Amino acid sequence: MLTTSIAKNLNEKEKLKPRINSWFFCAFYPLIYICNMQKLLAYPLTIIYFICFGLTLVIFHPIQWVCNNIFGYKAHKVSVDCLQFFLLRCLNILGTRFTFTNPHNIEKGTPLIIVSNHQSMYDIPPLIWYMRKHHVKFISKKELGKGIPSVSYNLRHGGSVLIDRKDALGSIKAIENFAKRVSKNNWAAVIFPEGTRSRDGNPKPFKTRGLLSMIEHAPNALIVPVTINNSWKTLRYGKFPMGLGANITYSVHKPIPIDEYEDKNELVKIVEAQVKRSIVV
Repeated sequence: MLTTSIAKNLNEKEKLKPRINSWFFCAFYPLIYICNMQKLLAYPLTIIYFICFGLTLVIFHPIQWVCNNIFGYKAHKVSVDCLQFFLLRCLNILGTRFTFTNPHNIEKGTPLIIVSNHQSMYDIPPLIWYMRKHHVKFISKKELGKGIPSVSYNLRHGGSVLIDRKDALGSIKAIENFAKRVSKNNWAAVIFPEGTRSRDGNPKPFKTRGLLSMIEHAPNALIVPVTINNSWKTLRYGKFPMGLGANITYSVHKPIPIDEYEDKNELVKIVEAQVKRSIVV
């Protein structure tokens, strides 16, 4: 009797399997269909995006040259700000949206060290655009200083610093000089202490040497922690096609005066914790 009962229960479970599979298929098929359709749509939209993106860079390269060489730094900065505006409009083609939350009234004319996580190259235009009153500059690898219309020109002539990551001592010296310029001119320096981009949004440990050098040589600056979310989703399929509909968010945390902390290593740990605490994966 026991054997018969077990066999009966097993038969009933086997009969339920097709129903369970059917329910699973019905529940998730629309989602699978939408995801596949979204990726298919991404191909033509990515091509349109690349055309608009490339044209924008090519058009603004001579504009930057004229502004910088004839009218000087202020005109060049305006041209760079306008470039970022149009780059953001290019990303709108992919359905990309931007939410920039900054509840803090950071005064102009104050040197800033903006410390952020790094998820993709598309982190950069919104930072320049939304923080434009602070004259945003970057620490970039030297390879970006040539070959990219508009971008390379701005990195070489707009006040940013290019470093050779294979030359540790030379890089630190370059960052020290950069920090002094930031402090003197009341600019905002953006540093991504992770060193490389996160491919899936998960943060990497901070490499603190460059940041500590910035803090040491710009002691009058405010540190502004910033958390970026969802930028990696623009590259969820790789470089082609690009991801659609990402809502890239920027959360600006409370600025921290450097001189409030004697232990700079402790300050860096606090900043790292602030940045990472708001990352959503």
